[in-house]
Amino acid sequence: MRQVSAGILLYRLRGGEADVLLARPGGPFWRGKDAGAWMIPKGGIAQGETALEAAIREFEEELGSPPGGTPVPLCTVRQKGGKWVEAFALEGEFDPATLASNSFSLEYPPRSGLYRDFPEVEEARWFPLTEARAMMLPSQLPILDALEARLSPGRTGAGGRAAGSADTGSAP
Repeated sequence: MRQVSAGILLYRLRGGEADVLLARPGGPFWRGKDAGAWMIPKGGIAQGETALEAAIREFEEELGSPPGGTPVPLCTVRQKGGKWVEAFALEGEFDPATLASNSFSLEYPPRSGLYRDFPEVEEARWFPLTEARAMMLPSQLPILDALEARLSPGRTGAGGRAAGSADTGSAP
């Protein structure tokens, strides 16, 4: 069965340049990781749920507030582990200081019998596109390409769909 998740790439335009909001996951696996560890807020699509519904739900669960507006389809990427990500774009604002992520329980340390709660998202931060490329999970970089294509001058129609899909062979 094909594993699919959905997420939103929130962006804002400042002085003709785009900034994107990325999230660094919580939990022991991601502790101490920075460059190459940031991603869009995303998660699995529940049975009976559309990709857009899942993206909106995951955004709210992971950041603590609903996205303001209606996200538009952006692209689909395949991550190294085989999971597909349906990405949506939305122009908007989010104050990282208001981050209020949901949490998950994990046996930690492994095989200890002790369970701890960790936030799904440890930190959210705005990045200029160039910096985002260095910080983002490599398998999600085509999402940034799709946003740049959508925002590039000369595109017809404000709602035009950017890059279709990318099968990347990198990162989890």
